[in-house]
Amino acid sequence: MTKTGYALAVLVLLAGCKQTASDIGNSASATANSFGNAADNLADRTDDWGDRASNRIDNASATDEARIGKLNDRMGKLVDPGIPTDKWVGRWRGVEGLNLVIAKDEKKGAGHYTLTQQYTLDDKGVFEGTGVGDVIQFRRPDGDQTLRETDGMATGLKYLATKKDCLTVKPGEGYCRD
Repeated sequence: MTKTGYALAVLVLLAGCKQTASDIGNSASATANSFGNAADNLADRTDDWGDRASNRIDNASATDEARIGKLNDRMGKLVDPGIPTDKWVGRWRGVEGLNLVIAKDEKKGAGHYTLTQQYTLDDKGVFEGTGVGDVIQFRRPDGDQTLRETDGMATGLKYLATKKDCLTVKPGEGYCRD
């Protein structure tokens, strides 16, 4: 075949296709629209999946919080932590015969105490105390006082310095258990 033969064959093939440039453009545009629609659908589905997953996580969190709340309620009924200062009930000894006896005041209820005290060599008395958090507050003739849990060093008294289980009113006034 010659060059002319090849040229004629190409012309015959092109004539048989009968597609114009506008037909090819329309086809390309339709294909692009299809791809765009598919991408939009995929994005919508992904958003839906994300929303559903987020809702499930939120619901699980709320369920866990409710479960924890119920468990705390049940455990609270089984184990009463009590009032922190209730463990101080009993006899405490200071230096040179000073002492403190703490008793629950059953008439006044939880967190109320009767403190019987020899607090100086010359002064003693019975005082009403109230548990406030981890301290007992009370009033004596020398003013308002606060009793707090410490070790022997915090009492400021060298004879109590090695003790571990102590209560201190102020530096120089403390009581420990033997």
